[in-house]
Amino acid sequence: MSTRAQAVIGALYGDEGKGLMVDRLAAATPRAVVVRSNGGAQAGHTVVDPAGRRHVFHHIGSGSFAGAATHFSRFFVAHPMLLLGELADLSQLGARPEISSDPRAPITTPFDVIINQALELARGTARHGSCGLGFGETIERNLHPDFALSTKDLFRPDLHARLVSIRDAWVPIRLAALGITALPAELAAALADDTTIARFEADCAAYLDCVTLWPDRRLCERGAVIFEAAQGLGLDQDCGAFPHVTRSNTGLANMLAIAAEAGITELEATYATRCYTTRHGAGPLKGETPTLPGVNVVDPTNAPNEWQGCLRLAPLDLGLLREAITRDLTVDRNGTTVRAGLAVTCLDQAEDGFAVTDCEELIRLDPAKAASEIAGLVGLPLWAESWGPSRGDVRPCVDAAAA
Repeated sequence: MSTRAQAVIGALYGDEGKGLMVDRLAAATPRAVVVRSNGGAQAGHTVVDPAGRRHVFHHIGSGSFAGAATHFSRFFVAHPMLLLGELADLSQLGARPEISSDPRAPITTPFDVIINQALELARGTARHGSCGLGFGETIERNLHPDFALSTKDLFRPDLHARLVSIRDAWVPIRLAALGITALPAELAAALADDTTIARFEADCAAYLDCVTLWPDRRLCERGAVIFEAAQGLGLDQDCGAFPHVTRSNTGLANMLAIAAEAGITELEATYATRCYTTRHGAGPLKGETPTLPGVNVVDPTNAPNEWQGCLRLAPLDLGLLREAITRDLTVDRNGTTVRAGLAVTCLDQAEDGFAVTDCEELIRLDPAKAASEIAGLVGLPLWAESWGPSRGDVRPCVDAAAA
């Protein structure tokens, strides 16, 4: 049983290529189990395997095409209403991952989604950047013991009564606290309809047929651990620009807490960044620009949508990148040794002379040398650089061999 684990962490605002890097690690790691260390169904990690299969992973770990199992940690928010659809999509692609979950993993209900969407709509032009899937509202509700719902609670004989209590007691309390006096008609109808609970109970029953309960403390018995973070360090609830953050810790903190329970003593953390910066959703983006000279942005995953708008662009800011990673590496390690390296992605989209910034200085780079120069300026060894969407497009790095 190994006490060593690997990890992939988004270095800024998400969409940095975490799925690609997890897929690559899983393909090189026999008996891998990909551990979702934060986030929930609002994650979108794209993987294109060498055979051309493409999937945007939401619940399931991004190592599934490489045969890895998936584990939902106690910090992962599960969404039974959406999991079954993702599993069906993966089955059509020939992937049928084994899934386990810590009993403490929170569960999203349809009422969390209703509150989330009502709140974001009420904000109008001052939206926070929510995906509208109820993630933050699930976290909020689970802070209140009378209304908390975790994976182990799906086995309770009084599950129906608990869901009725969430609908009839929690929802009015929460809406009042948010200052929402009326719901949009469609959301109000879903809240009042008893079939909303019936359908959710059916989803939960099917969810339990797909997921095995397995505590985080026994994680290493499942296989070689690869932690997969969601979102990025710039969206961390403690370090990002409030209120435009996610309600989770997006870096090492959750991984190290799980590692302490599971007896993991060594962690190799890959911080992923594109060679430029993106942000999908509201919030500050230093150096934002409508277009990036010298970069042919290709991103079929982050299409414009009602909740997050269009993908936003800026040159890669090495100062922000360096600060975010340095801050993440200062968290309490709970006795776990951490080694860190950088992965730079989307280099195939850069042209000669594209620019990054550092302390307001514009630095023009040759794409062929950009990854190593970026890593050097950030102060990390370069562990990977990608020149396309598939693991076969990831080039080995000299620094990675010495890691």
